[in-house]
Amino acid sequence: MHEMVKGANVDLASLSEDIDSVVLGLSWTSATGDGDADVSVLLLDVDGKVRGDADFFFYNNPVAADGSVQLLGKTPTADGSEDRISLDLAAMPPDVECVVVGASRYGGARFGELDGLRVTLADRAGEVLLGFSIDDAGVESAFIFGEIYRRGGSWRFRAVGQGYETGLAGLATDFGIDVEDDAEEESATPVLDQTPEPRPDATPEPERTVEPLPAVPRQPDRRASAAEPAPTAEPALAAAEKAPARRPRTARKKVTLPKVAKKSLAENDSWRQARLFPVSSLRSDRERETRATSILLSVMAQVPEFGRRLTAAFGAPAGRMETFTEVSLPHGDSPRRPDGVIRVERAGRLWTALVETKTNGNPLKAEQVQAYMDIAARRGYEAVITLSNDVALEGSPLVDVRIDRRRKHKVALRHLSWAEVAHQAQMLIRHEGVGNAAQAWLLQELLHYLQHENSGCHGFQNMGPAWVPVRNAIDEETLCQGDQRALEVVENWERLIRQVCLRLGGELGRKVLPVQRVRRGADPQSRRVALADGLCRDGRLGAELRIEGTPGILAVTADLRTGKLRTSVEITAPEQGYPLTWVKRLVRQLAEAPADLHVETLVEGEGGGPRGTLERLRPEPGDLLPKDGARITGFRLSLFKGMGSTRGNAETGFIRSVDDAVHRFHAGVVTHLERRPSRRPSGSELPTG
Repeated sequence: MHEMVKGANVDLASLSEDIDSVVLGLSWTSATGDGDADVSVLLLDVDGKVRGDADFFFYNNPVAADGSVQLLGKTPTADGSEDRISLDLAAMPPDVECVVVGASRYGGARFGELDGLRVTLADRAGEVLLGFSIDDAGVESAFIFGEIYRRGGSWRFRAVGQGYETGLAGLATDFGIDVEDDAEEESATPVLDQTPEPRPDATPEPERTVEPLPAVPRQPDRRASAAEPAPTAEPALAAAEKAPARRPRTARKKVTLPKVAKKSLAENDSWRQARLFPVSSLRSDRERETRATSILLSVMAQVPEFGRRLTAAFGAPAGRMETFTEVSLPHGDSPRRPDGVIRVERAGRLWTALVETKTNGNPLKAEQVQAYMDIAARRGYEAVITLSNDVALEGSPLVDVRIDRRRKHKVALRHLSWAEVAHQAQMLIRHEGVGNAAQAWLLQELLHYLQHENSGCHGFQNMGPAWVPVRNAIDEETLCQGDQRALEVVENWERLIRQVCLRLGGELGRKVLPVQRVRRGADPQSRRVALADGLCRDGRLGAELRIEGTPGILAVTADLRTGKLRTSVEITAPEQGYPLTWVKRLVRQLAEAPADLHVETLVEGEGGGPRGTLERLRPEPGDLLPKDGARITGFRLSLFKGMGSTRGNAETGFIRSVDDAVHRFHAGVVTHLERRPSRRPSGSELPTG
């Protein structure tokens, strides 16, 4: 990988022969685990300005109509998560001379509060070509990480690292985006969702001001099918101005499923609704694999937004997609039959991926995948996509394949889990919307099929053969550091947590990501070895989840010695008011929370504060106040439950118990604490001219 310094530039063609499509990754960390930022892309002409507001891509305008730009969202990595951007340089309009890649923070946050600011660029095969780290961030609330520009008929990358104290508004204005500086901003509500009563002698808190942000380009939805004529945007714009959405989104209203289903016309509960994709006749693993592959690939081809979402990160262009099954390809003495083939055509250029599918927890076979990699390399295909219940981890491949580096043509090996497929379908039909009602219905039928107990597409569902021996060794106190079985358990725990994030994020329509409090660039395997040593020493597995729009980090701890699962969240105390007022308001907020919720007062110093169950504290909230008058810094809310004893996803399984514990804690506790995030610009704030 080519490591760059600020101001340096490099010709991308000198790093790879396959740069028609690239993926940029922007990443950062924070000491608290909850630091975040939003990525943005601007397309500039020869004068260094956008050609129009439509050349500004961010969270409310994530996709270019020609497929040249797509914001892929956050993706978990070995060290946390990163925002990824797909750029199809071959589809870039000829009058675009430069692509600027940046990020911004909101609500008064600054980049100096984040660590490890970094951008990487990978080619279509997924090989990381270059990296650039920013180590001088301070008060800036927006940053240009880098830019890709044309020079002499080729594309080059420049490491910029330029910041703006004026936020996204200042960055956008510099490049010709019209901004309404007087846009009203809503300030965030306090942590406890109540304004604390000030002491009589308290100095009034200065009024908080929120920096104005740029408004959103007014334009029709760019993600509609190319076959459909773009409807006029004025009616949708008027509706958006009257009733702004909870989260920013493109102006045109899209079809989502109603949250409340219509009353059934069935005479009784024994009647089953007819489904497009029935599952009752499935009898063997082969039937499950064949049917699941055919259903998924057909829906990908018929719902362009869904198909694009699953393939954009793999280097596929935005174009006409066709999918195939039962394909025979020559390979030595006997032909091979991949489970499926995906082909995308744009401007006469074909992108092809072979698909290998497993269901019902069956593992991928290295020999099979190797054969498909060889076939793809010989035939000039771009990718091999594996699809199974398992969740891939960076630095820990699901299958080991041999890649012949002497071949000029590189083939990318990519993996999807069934949980990720279900997550993307759920996000589209329940939260973000698709082009029309028929597409929404197709996705709903696909989701129903994937979630059916007989489909075999339930996601990660087995903690592996080492799970029971490790638990027994912990009980017997015979598990030693360096035991390879502990490392296997840690890897499967990481897979489970990522799947829990996908499921919860799909239900909420928000980003839910695992938090890794490690320095970026650390070797993933070394980190997992350290966690495995901790498991051997303490007998506990731990993880943290960041849920967008909620206060604090949701922590999950599995204590294998006691057989208990703990889910918890810490919230900070208000800066003003009486402590007794704080605890009373907290107890009122938790009026509908489970009675067995444990509440602990956090105080300065190493000692712990008072604690008790919500049932006991409801009549006497003052019991949470420290008797010695110690300063309260916050509160920790925790739920405990027994964890499953088996390694799998059955009712008594460990995986099911973790999933249920996280969902119960969020629904029963976190939802009562949620505060509105600082408002980002809505879809109607940027004037068209």
